[in-house]
Amino acid sequence: MNAVYIWLAIFIGIFSTTFSSSANGASSTWNETEHTQVRLISALDTIGNDTNVTIGLHFKLNPEWKVYWRSAGDAGYPPSIDWTGSENLAEATMRWPIPERFSILGFETLGYKKEIVFPISIKLKNSNQDLSIKANVDYLACAELCIPYEARLEIFIPKGVSGVARTGGPEAHLISRYDSRVPKTADGSGMVIKSAEIKTDNKKGILIVTATATADFTEPDIFIEGPDGLSFSNPQTWIDASAKMAVLEISVDGLGHLKKPLNETELTFTLVDKNGPRGLEQNIVPTMASASTLAVSDLLAPALSGGTSIFVILGLALLGGIILNLMPCVLPVLSIKLMGAVSHGGSDKKTVRFSFIASAMGIIFSFLLLAGALVALKSAGAAIGWGIQFQHPWFLISMALVIVVFAANMWGFFEIHLPGAISEIGAIQSHQHGLGGHFLTGAFATLLATPCSAPFLGTAVGFALARGPLDIFMVFTALGIGLASPYLLIAMWPGLATKMPKPGRWMVILRRIMGFALAATALWLVSIIAVQVNVMAAWLLGAVLAVVVGVFWLHHRMGRRYGRLEWVALAVLAVLALLIPDGTRQNGYGKYDVSELNGIWQPFDQGAIPALVRSGKTVFVDVTAEWCLTCQINKAVSLSHGEALARLKGKDVVAMQADWTRPSDEISNYLANFGRYGIPFNAVYGPETPNGFALPELLSQQIVIDALNKAGKKEQLK
Repeated sequence: MNAVYIWLAIFIGIFSTTFSSSANGASSTWNETEHTQVRLISALDTIGNDTNVTIGLHFKLNPEWKVYWRSAGDAGYPPSIDWTGSENLAEATMRWPIPERFSILGFETLGYKKEIVFPISIKLKNSNQDLSIKANVDYLACAELCIPYEARLEIFIPKGVSGVARTGGPEAHLISRYDSRVPKTADGSGMVIKSAEIKTDNKKGILIVTATATADFTEPDIFIEGPDGLSFSNPQTWIDASAKMAVLEISVDGLGHLKKPLNETELTFTLVDKNGPRGLEQNIVPTMASASTLAVSDLLAPALSGGTSIFVILGLALLGGIILNLMPCVLPVLSIKLMGAVSHGGSDKKTVRFSFIASAMGIIFSFLLLAGALVALKSAGAAIGWGIQFQHPWFLISMALVIVVFAANMWGFFEIHLPGAISEIGAIQSHQHGLGGHFLTGAFATLLATPCSAPFLGTAVGFALARGPLDIFMVFTALGIGLASPYLLIAMWPGLATKMPKPGRWMVILRRIMGFALAATALWLVSIIAVQVNVMAAWLLGAVLAVVVGVFWLHHRMGRRYGRLEWVALAVLAVLALLIPDGTRQNGYGKYDVSELNGIWQPFDQGAIPALVRSGKTVFVDVTAEWCLTCQINKAVSLSHGEALARLKGKDVVAMQADWTRPSDEISNYLANFGRYGIPFNAVYGPETPNGFALPELLSQQIVIDALNKAGKKEQLK
C-alpha cells in the first residue's frame, strides 16, 4: 500500500510540475546572489511553426542596486551573453528598454534599478526541432560599490505538435511590458528628430538637437552613442509653448580623437520622454551649425520649461545660504552677530525685532547689489564668479581697513557714530536709534561671506550665472534670505535675545575677545595681499593697519581732546593704503607656491590632461585661492594627510593645482565648462572618465579616494 502512495505522490508531482510549466510558460531557475536574481523566461511552451522566438533576460535587484544600459556612461558595462552550447539557435538579438539616468558627483551613468527584462529575439535554425538555450551571462551590479557577476542559465522549449504557440502566460505579459519600453523608430514613437547640428572648435563642441512630437513633451532626455573617446553630457532642455517641440543642448568632449569630423560621423540618438514613457532611436550624421543657430542657453527664458527646475534651484540657494552661516568666512562676523544679540539683553521685544529685521535687510540688499554688479559685468563680457572681488587688492585693502576699525571699536578705543540720516532709519517705528547701523552690519556680513562656498551654493550660483538677469536676481535673493535666516529667526522670536543677561562688565570682556577675532581676519587679508601683489605690499599694509589702531588707541588714552581727529587720520591712512599696490608692483607679483602639501602638486595645465589620461594616468585638479577659506579647510582635512594624500602621491595619479587668487580667464573658462563660477572646485579625470567629473564643495578623505577609484582603470573598481 505504501508503494502505491509513493507512486501516486510521484505522479501528482510530475503532473503538477507539467501543469505549472504550462500555466506560466518556460523559464530557467533563478540564479541568485547576495544582491541580484537573474533568469531566462519565455512566453512559449512550444515553438510552433515560427522560426522566431522571443525570450527575456529577467533581473530582480536589491534596493539601490543597478545594472547598466548598452552604453553605460562614465563607468560600468552592460550585461553580455555567450550562447555557446545552445542547440537550434541561429541568431540572438538583445533589445534595450529605456534606461534611467543616474548622476553622482557629476558622474553620469545609464541603467536600471529594481527590475528589468531585456527582450531577446531568437532566430531558429529549424522550427521543427527543439530549442535548447544555454546562456553564460556576464554583468556588473553596482550600488555604493560594483561587483561583477556571472550567471549560467538554461531554458528548453520543445517543438510544437499542433503548430499553435501559447502566448498568454505571465511571462508573456512581463516580456511584452518591457518590450513596449524599447525605443521605436520615428513611425512608432510619435517623435522625430528634425535636426542635429554641431558647433565645434575641433576639441570640444555642442550638439543642438531639435525634436518634435505628436503628444506633449514633459521631461525629454537624450542619450547619444558614437565612436570610442567621445563623451556626451546631460542635456540642457528647452520646450516651446506648444510643448510639441524640444531643443536639447549636449556638450561633446573628445573630438580631437576622431579620425574624421563629427559632421561626417554617424551617431545613434535615443530620445526619450516621461510622457508614456516613450523612446525614439534614430541614426543621424550631424550637420555643421550655421552662425544663426541658437543653443539652449540662448533660448532659455523664465517662462520656458526650466520653470520647474528654477524652483528646485531656489530651494538649493536657500539651503546653501543657510549653510553659509556655518562656513569659516562668516565666522569673523560672528563677533558682530554675537554682540548684536547679547546687547539686547533685557530689551523690549519690539526693539529686538526691528533691529534684527534691519540686519536681515542689509544682507538681502547686499546680495541684490552683488547680483546687479554681476549682471553688469556679464553684459560687458567680463569674467564673473562667486567671490571674485577678493581677486582685487583694492577690495582686500578696503575690507582690512573696515575690519580694523570694527576691531578698534570692539576694544573700546572709540564709538562709531553714523551720520544722522543713516542712524535714524527706522527710528519712528522702533522708537530707538541705530537701525541704519544694524543694516550696515548685515551688509558687512555679506561681503565677508563671499570668499566661502557651501554645499548647494555652487550649484545654485552656477545655474544663475549661466542664465539671464532675472534668474541671477532670483537666485541671489534666495541666497540672501538663507544667510539672513538667523536674524529672521530672532526677529520672529525676539525672546531668544531679550532673555540674554543684561549688558555689564562681562560684555566688555566679550567685546575685546571678539575684537581679536576681527584682527585675525585682517591679518588673513594681509596674507592674501602678500600673494596677490608681493611681500613688501603686505608689510606696508600691515604697518598702515597698525598705525590706524595706534591712532585710535592714542586718541582714547588722551581723552579724545581733538574731536574727530581720528577720522581725519583714518582718511589719510586709507588713501595711503590704497596706493600700496601701484607703489610696490615694480617689485613683482607674488608667486603661488604649488610645491606645498609635500610637493605633490603640479601647475594646472588643461591642455596636458587628455594625453595624461590616454597614457593611463588619473588627474586630480584642485582650483583654489588664498582668499578661499573653504579651499584651505579642504586641503587641511582631506588633501594633506592620510590615505588621500598617499593616493595623490601615487605613480598613477597627477595632482594639478590652479591658483585663482588673482583673475585668470583660463581658470574662469575652465570652471564655466562645468557650470561652476566659484571655488572650491575639484575635478577628477581618468581612463574611465576622460572628460572629468566634479566633486562636492566640501571634501572628505573618502570622497577623494572614491573619486580616484571611479576615474581609474576598470580593475581599480571595487
